[in-house]
This record gives sequence, C-alpha cells and structure tokens, in this order.
Amino acid sequence: MWTGVFPAVTTKFTADDQLDHAEMERCFTLLMEAGCDGLIVAGSLGEGPMLSADEKIAVLKTAQKVAGKKPVLLTINEPGTREGAAMARRAASEGADGLMVVPSPIYHTNPAETVATMKAIGAAGGLPVMIYSNRVAYRVDVTVDIMEELASDPLFVAVKESSDDIRRSTEIINRFGDRFDLFTGVDNLAFEALAVGAVGWVAGLVTAFPKETVAIYQLMKQGRRDEALAIYRWFRPLLDLDVSTYLVQNIKLAEVLAIGSNDRVRMPRQPLSGERRAQVEKIVRSAMESRPDLSKLNLARAA
Repeated sequence: MWTGVFPAVTTKFTADDQLDHAEMERCFTLLMEAGCDGLIVAGSLGEGPMLSADEKIAVLKTAQKVAGKKPVLLTINEPGTREGAAMARRAASEGADGLMVVPSPIYHTNPAETVATMKAIGAAGGLPVMIYSNRVAYRVDVTVDIMEELASDPLFVAVKESSDDIRRSTEIINRFGDRFDLFTGVDNLAFEALAVGAVGWVAGLVTAFPKETVAIYQLMKQGRRDEALAIYRWFRPLLDLDVSTYLVQNIKLAEVLAIGSNDRVRMPRQPLSGERRAQVEKIVRSAMESRPDLSKLNLARAA
C-alpha cells in the first residue's frame, strides 16, 4: 500500500510558541519537490507528545495542503488508549490517509495490552495503520509475535521497524512475506534495511537533506547499490544525529544550516547550546562542504 520515503516531519513554532504554518508549508514543499512519497506528522521528531489534539490536526491539515494526492499519516502517541482512539477518530474525520500508532509512551504495556491497544485505536479510526515498533525510545517492543496477532486485522498494513536490530527486518519478511509494507525507521540503518527488503524509509534527516535521502532510496530500488552506498557513507555522520536523545534539536539545527529554517522547540526541550551545538554544527557544515553531486545520477524514479 505504501512505499518510498516518508519524512517524519518537524513541527515548526513561532517565537511565541504557536504553530508556524507558513514555515511548515515551505519545508514540506521542499520535501515534495525532492520526490518524497508521503508525510508523517506529529511523530517523535514532530514533537507529537507536546502538541495538543487541535494542534496535531492543524499540522495534519497543513501537510495535506502540501502533499496533494500523496498520503499523509498522523501519529497516534497519546498516553491512554481512550485518548489514542479519540485522536484516531479525529484523524479519520479530517481525511488522514492513515495512522502511525505507538503504544503508550507513558505506560509500558505487556504484549496482551499492546495488542488490545493497537486494535482499539485501529478500529476507532478505521484507517490503514503503520505499526511503530520502537523499543529503544518507548520501551515497548512490538515483537514479531505481536505483529502476527495483528496480521489478521486488515487495517494493519505496514511496520515502521525501529528496534535498532537489523536482523528484525529479515525476521519480519521471513514470517510475513509481503503482508506488511516494511519501512525502516532508523536513519543510520536505512541502507542495510533497504538491502534486505524494506520497501520504505520513515526518515528524519530527510527534512534537511531531502534530495540525498530520496537518491539513496531510488538507487537501491533500481539495483544501483554501489552508487547508493557512496552517498550513504557520506550521509552517515548526519544520519547518526537521528539516533539520539536530542534527535529533535539535532535535526532542527541541521534544518537551520541546510535549508534556512529555525530550531525552535517546545519545552521542556530547548535548542542545543554550548559544546553540543558546536559538535552538531561541525558535523553538518562538514557534510555540506563535501556534499555529493547528484546531477549526474540520471535518477529516473523506480516503479
């Protein structure tokens, strides 16, 4: 159902901590122009847990405006199942194309609770669901066995695999074949995941470097592994910024330097400062100085 590069977009704020729709529209447009295949709003990178329900819907509407006919997914990351189900219903009423569902980031559900929560949210929205499996950030491991319990429900169509174990991607394919659209959700494992059969990439650094991200994906789909690997090796220091407690601040700072955006975040987060900021700036500026020339790739899009 879904394939390609789906940016987990950042949420932009004004100086007085309101949603900056004009800046989001500008940034989302850059992603679409680079050839991204969809958008995911209000996720971890989108500071979803710090947004009100109304704000999440407002970001969704801005993304829909830019994405046109390409799918826009809303992330469900509410602390309670009741709240998650209510958000799923609102997303459906506002025309979301699908949901990316995270088990409660507050209460660490056991397997039976995880299945019950995911099914309740899916049923409430009635939309296609991408299962978000991220045991590193959220401590709940949506295992392959749990996915098997969800596989009988046709609403569950995709998996964002963020276990940080590349073996999990092969395990999912071995167990389910093409039952789920398998997306990699860890930027610095993207090449490896695409090499073993992932059909999509829920990407983070794409918000600052969209053309390079799309190039890697398209080259891999076209079997041009060596060309993709060359770009990926250049990209790796940047992609590592996604795997951090400070991923939001890291990537927003990359957006400042690469696309002229801002790095405002919602408290309790604060923008990077001091030595940490200097380190990230060095990584980003160094990468920009050695940016690969994509003009000679002749990247006709893969089917």
